[in-house]
Amino acid sequence: MTWKIPLFKILWDEDDVEAVDQEIKSGMNWAVGENVEKFETLLNEEMGSKYSIAFNSGTSAIHALLYAHGIGSGDEVIVPSFTFIATANAPFFVGAKPMFADIEEETLGLDPESVNEMITPKTRAIMPIHYGGCPCKIRELRELADDNDLILIEDAAEAMGAKIKDKMVGTFGDSAILSFCQNKIITTGEGGAVLTDSREIYEKLLLTRSHGRLETEDYFSSLEPFDYVTLGYNFRMSNITAALGISQLKKLEKIIAMRRKNSQYYNKKLEPLNNHIRPLVTPKDYYNVYQLYNTFVEKRDELMRYLGDKGIMSKIYFDPVHLSYFYKNKLNYKCDLPVTEKISKKILTLPMYPGLKEEEIDLVANEIANFYE
Repeated sequence: MTWKIPLFKILWDEDDVEAVDQEIKSGMNWAVGENVEKFETLLNEEMGSKYSIAFNSGTSAIHALLYAHGIGSGDEVIVPSFTFIATANAPFFVGAKPMFADIEEETLGLDPESVNEMITPKTRAIMPIHYGGCPCKIRELRELADDNDLILIEDAAEAMGAKIKDKMVGTFGDSAILSFCQNKIITTGEGGAVLTDSREIYEKLLLTRSHGRLETEDYFSSLEPFDYVTLGYNFRMSNITAALGISQLKKLEKIIAMRRKNSQYYNKKLEPLNNHIRPLVTPKDYYNVYQLYNTFVEKRDELMRYLGDKGIMSKIYFDPVHLSYFYKNKLNYKCDLPVTEKISKKILTLPMYPGLKEEEIDLVANEIANFYE
């Protein structure tokens, strides 16, 4: 379907086109090349991490990261059910089990009290998400992880550039992942990265993303033999994709500023309708990058259909993972997550992207007002 106002649009410019065009015309190194390493260096500088490792998706990144941390059979990883399913599935990739804790209502991230109740002798890690670009209660979760000698992994797929005071999301945990899927803050179409300060984890990830091959130089242009020292996958980001990532990363501050400006205008336009639709409020000292513009809505499903009829896309982020067919019927998960289930029945994501115009926000707000009138 062609939407009058879609949920998202990618901000691109001729620099993006030229970056990709240049690599294609080189006729060399489309799979691996110097752009990957350059992109990783720039990510370190931007995010404040010691090491960055680029991957072909955020899902690959989180899979490799759990493997690098030694999480496996018999281990439990505490995750939210209010998330994209990759967060929950990732422990299964390494033979561990996801355990669902409830969320809190301020940031819609993992509730530290619920997490604390879920900790057992089998628990190895806590893996919160920063929902929709807003930091979760990561400081409290960091303290909880330290007190219980647990690994803290941040799923920051939606929150590149978000921070609490001056500390960047992705630097609170032992490691973190980013996503560069098409609807994220910056995008390479598909792509992801791991952030960590651990040299040991970094070196394990290098092996895991490229077949377990111990590389001292570029495999494709070397005469030297290379040994395979562990199990690995083909999780590499391509050199072409990394070129696009470098170009997109230069626009990060601009993209975030545009998203934040649009959110402020949304808040202003929706204020008269707050009895029916209420935006998620960012806590003090939290810097929200608004990968999603989220609202709590009366008659949510009816409003969704109404907006759809008007050519305006909206979407539910997220339906609880524990209620999906796979988890409920195939895996027989039974969970008591009252806040997750309550929020998932009221949440609605409205169109949000850097190039969203004020007149388009006016149209969305006017149609919402018409619906409730």
